[in-house]
Amino acid sequence: MPSNATGPASRTADKNTAPPLPEPLRVPVADSHTHLDMQSGTVEEGLAKAASVGVTTVVQVGCDIKGSRWAADTAAAYGNVHATVALHPNEAPRIVHGDPDGWSRQGVRAGGGDAALDEALAEIDRLAGLPQVKGVGETGLDYFRTGPEGKAAQERSFRAHIEIAKRHGKALVIHDRDAHADVLRVLKEEGAPERTVFHCYSGDAAMAEECAREGYFMSFAGNVTFKNAQNLRDAVAVAPLELLLVETDAPFLTPAPYRGRPNAPYLVPVTVRAMAAVRGIDEDALATALGANTARAFDY
Repeated sequence: MPSNATGPASRTADKNTAPPLPEPLRVPVADSHTHLDMQSGTVEEGLAKAASVGVTTVVQVGCDIKGSRWAADTAAAYGNVHATVALHPNEAPRIVHGDPDGWSRQGVRAGGGDAALDEALAEIDRLAGLPQVKGVGETGLDYFRTGPEGKAAQERSFRAHIEIAKRHGKALVIHDRDAHADVLRVLKEEGAPERTVFHCYSGDAAMAEECAREGYFMSFAGNVTFKNAQNLRDAVAVAPLELLLVETDAPFLTPAPYRGRPNAPYLVPVTVRAMAAVRGIDEDALATALGANTARAFDY
């Protein structure tokens, strides 16, 4: 097909093509939430590509036992990678209900039930004590993919992760999807850790002001650039500068104009520039704040 073709095959190929390198940032920043284990290429290649545009540090996030072990091992091997460990909110119901395609493959007790969840949480607790593990998460509540039957397991897991984070003195990284009120309620009931991060912040400006009052960090991903995400831009505008973080959540949420194509840490500058435009500040000033905030949030 000609190089200028715009047919279905061309569009499919474009969706699978990595976006180009953005102009490098002059002030280095960190990708506060990424999944290198879900991205193409080697860790070395991903880190080198990110560093070439000023993204010099990444936080590798675990979502299950296998991924959390991988995150801890990778952070131990690379000085510019920090790990978090957790059971994703959607994993807790799978454990409790004994999903044969989920946790039995992770080396956790087959058959489900509370004992299986306790066993999985015990392994997260062990991993959270490792020095290269800087956070506990992503944990929280997700009412988009898990129905009412999974809410009890999610909340029990979330409360356990909060306790683990506090006991180990690690940051808490929250996944909050369609569950704002309940996430904030559980944090209040349990008492949030000293450092709490709302990953891929999804609330509005009013919620941002509530998070600010509690001192919670708010991390924004590429979806802040989406046309239908005015609520996120409103939140960026009102959130205190000292509580802002930036992330990719790669390979997901690739920023515009590359939405739908593979995401990776090297695309952080696109989101940084969008956030700077919303706030009406120089990108160097924002990058300086983002770098300092991420180091403070994860204590590295």
